[in-house]
Amino acid sequence: MQIIFESILPIFLIVALGAVLRRMTLFDAGLWNGLEQLGFYVLFPAYLFVTLATADYSSIDIGPVTAIYLGAILLMAALLIAAWPLFRNRGIGGPQFTSVFQTATRWNGFVALAIAERIADKPGVAMVAYLMGAIIIPINFLNIGLLIWFGGGNRNFLTVTRKLVTNPMVFSSLLGVAVAALGVEIYAPVMSVLDLIGRCALGIGLLIVGAGLKVEDMLKPHPVAIVPVFIKLLAFPAFVVALALVAGLDHETVMLLGLSASVPTAMNGYLLAKQMGGDAPLYAAISTIQTIAAFVTMPLVLAVIAIF
Repeated sequence: MQIIFESILPIFLIVALGAVLRRMTLFDAGLWNGLEQLGFYVLFPAYLFVTLATADYSSIDIGPVTAIYLGAILLMAALLIAAWPLFRNRGIGGPQFTSVFQTATRWNGFVALAIAERIADKPGVAMVAYLMGAIIIPINFLNIGLLIWFGGGNRNFLTVTRKLVTNPMVFSSLLGVAVAALGVEIYAPVMSVLDLIGRCALGIGLLIVGAGLKVEDMLKPHPVAIVPVFIKLLAFPAFVVALALVAGLDHETVMLLGLSASVPTAMNGYLLAKQMGGDAPLYAAISTIQTIAAFVTMPLVLAVIAIF
């Protein structure tokens, strides 16, 4: 338990530092928007590409891992959509439901990457990066489609789809997997440049996560906020781990799948909620609650896995 806690603590300390720095007058307010754009368009795409392009996939049971994680997400999404009448009967509107759905299905892969690097080194990073590349497209299609249907956003689906597939995260992930699969050799100095750029991604990304926390939004959250907190932090990782154990996967793979399943939701869903008719304040409240609760639930999930 101590090893797990000490592996996760530095990650949360950086997140907390980001929250503190965001509220200091030392930095210009525009800094954080600039860092978000830099991370989104440059740092994280470089990190994902280098990680996926140079990863050794021979140790990853790609078929079972993909089936378990993607299957779990699709099943959870289907159950949530099937439960829509129950939400509606309790006075939950479409925009609120989209924020519940987004925060239950999205995951902060960058937090998972940072922790995986500490507990499993490069093989752990490769596993989490592979999962990001494998599910980033279906997760975004699910959430964007739901926002179009429930959120009241007036968006052309073909335009949204085009923006999705040209998303730098999606593009760099697919390109990295393709380079590795085809055995393409990238000119060494170019890879060195991308590697140096990508090394900045995790630290800055965690600072951005902290800067995006809105503690004031979670003080009086809507009662429905507890639903995605329970689903994302406890029910979903329990389901994923159970499937992985039934499938007979090795302990390290089960640990990394459980880690990936137990991280809080991604902050980028807030922008989608804001732009496409979702309930952005509710999304901010849920994501903040999840991130704070993860201080307790993530070590708990990993400690339980360590028993098996």
